[in-house]
Amino acid sequence: MIHYHGSPMSGDKFDRTRFYEGRSAMVSFACTSDLALIANVCNTFCIDNGAFSIWNKGGEIDRDKYYSFLRKWHLHPAYDFCLIPDVIEGDEHDNKKLLEEFPKDIKRGVPVWHLHESLEYLQYMVDNYEMIALGSSGDYSCPNTSKWWERINEAFIVICDDLGRPKVRVHGLRMLNPEVFTKLPFYSTDSTNAVRNASSLDRFGGYKPPSYWQRADVIARRIEAHQSSPFFTAQPIQQELF
Repeated sequence: MIHYHGSPMSGDKFDRTRFYEGRSAMVSFACTSDLALIANVCNTFCIDNGAFSIWNKGGEIDRDKYYSFLRKWHLHPAYDFCLIPDVIEGDEHDNKKLLEEFPKDIKRGVPVWHLHESLEYLQYMVDNYEMIALGSSGDYSCPNTSKWWERINEAFIVICDDLGRPKVRVHGLRMLNPEVFTKLPFYSTDSTNAVRNASSLDRFGGYKPPSYWQRADVIARRIEAHQSSPFFTAQPIQQELF
């Protein structure tokens, strides 16, 4: 499984280079400041459409600008995939139109299925794409809760064959948590855990790495020590007391 660490990262160019070197990173279209460095030092990188971040700020993704940006990067040897734009407050019809609009000349565009959307829409993606991304949303916005696991079980029954083997590659958005990805057959997952929490000194106990990039490296290594499951087995649901 590919472990994609989110960007941007605080610190100077040296710190960022030391952390990203030899790793895999996800770059959001909402903040591309680290992309040139990442493309030079990472094994692979992928590009998030940034729609949610832009929407949170009261804006809307400029799709033509995003497509132009992708055309500058999708032939880079380290490029893996990009996320096809989606309408944050739209319905399945709106988002399906964006799938159909996505330029055919841009390589490895990946659709996002949001957990609150229908399983029929997920089946459509499985039937028509070689790779899909799963995004936690709606009543299932918090990964690793009982409700979330109920829904993710339903999703992987659609995604996998009778032997639990995924019929398409699956990327888990904000699912780079060993408690999650070790139980599911992901191709890749991402999170900003390492770059966001390297400044939380309390989590390192009495032996704190002295620099920001070293603390981020410790967090990343702990995650990268684990891999995804080779096949899907429905996870038992633990009932929550409250």
